[in-house]
Amino acid sequence: MNLFLHETRAGKKIRFEPLEPEVVRMYVCGPTVYSRAHIGNARPPVVFDVLARVLRTAFSKVRYAANITDIDDKINAAARANGEDIADYAERFAAIYREDISALKVLPPDIEPRATHHIEPILAMITQLVSSDRAYEADGHVLFDVASDPSYGMLSNRTLDEMIDGARVEIAPYKRDPKDFVLWKPSDLDLPGWESPWGRGRPGWHIECSAMIREHFGSTIDIHGGGSDLLFPHHENELAQGRGIDGADYVRYWVHNGMLTVEKDKMSKSVGNVSAIRALLADHDGETLRYALLSGHHRQSLHWDLRLIHQARRSLDSLYGAVRHAQPDFSGSSLAFADRQWAEFPETVRRHLEDDLHTPRALATMHEIAGKIRRCDDKDQQRGLRDRLLAAGWLLGILQRSPEEYFQSGA
Repeated sequence: MNLFLHETRAGKKIRFEPLEPEVVRMYVCGPTVYSRAHIGNARPPVVFDVLARVLRTAFSKVRYAANITDIDDKINAAARANGEDIADYAERFAAIYREDISALKVLPPDIEPRATHHIEPILAMITQLVSSDRAYEADGHVLFDVASDPSYGMLSNRTLDEMIDGARVEIAPYKRDPKDFVLWKPSDLDLPGWESPWGRGRPGWHIECSAMIREHFGSTIDIHGGGSDLLFPHHENELAQGRGIDGADYVRYWVHNGMLTVEKDKMSKSVGNVSAIRALLADHDGETLRYALLSGHHRQSLHWDLRLIHQARRSLDSLYGAVRHAQPDFSGSSLAFADRQWAEFPETVRRHLEDDLHTPRALATMHEIAGKIRRCDDKDQQRGLRDRLLAAGWLLGILQRSPEEYFQSGA
């Protein structure tokens, strides 16, 4: 495999090589489950599902983790407003999230770590940071001392002065510096909390991912993924924590996807321009929504509207129609291609996916194959082209049903 990924820190495409031959360790930031996920939240799991599929065809062992943040102030507030137990509320929306992205044909990750299941590793990591003077206690909180890390800001390419205006940077009187971020915060008895050397409390957002990565992968991972909205401060803070423990960067490739936009604004719950996945699934097939998400390059913003969804539906109709044209009684699925090696997949599709996971060009190549199927009169050649089409479909997570099932479903 000759896979190139755009590495955020380097600002360019770099050839991917895992630290350990034939073993890939990948972690992607998942949702904070305080409400129904919107379609913008679905872009990372869909994009990195494709990357995981690609990697599994080329490497002997791929360990893919996508976490769920189940302890957060937004969860606490939403559960209280709804009159629900906080843990039950988080579990309910975690289950809804899993159902929604499963409908988008996203395969489950190998590991789905939960923040509340990793309190001991979180406390151990905070203790190490305090002991090494990278963190300090103040007013019942433990905070990371940003000034102790001279490399802080290199991932997001921001100066320290620019960071005050960054998203989710909280100004508080107990901080030595406004840029310092919370590792541990106090909890009242009516909030989730755990005993710690600094009193009863709960973890900050950033320390959770760092601790879960160390717990499941050790000191170094190959790929850390997520939306570009997490680049600062979340991933910048994660990286600082990792350096504070090991003295070195613990992520070899940072990979970020772009945002969905609605009328030029980023799709965001705070803006109120969101389309919930569950609501979209009431009117549109999940495979159609997946195709729409993959129709733009993952690093670029993607304008989301009904025209995009309808075009995706027409495109899928064309691809499934070509499969049916090749063999009307075909009832298989592309799942049969899951055990193939990378070199066995169509060369043109491989070439585009190796180029920073360029799904729009890969989809265009699939339509070229579909066109050849329709122009071909030889049944054996048609079936060979159909198999190439289905193999490419498996890599992209589409064409996983028989044409009969697809068209009868009302997609």
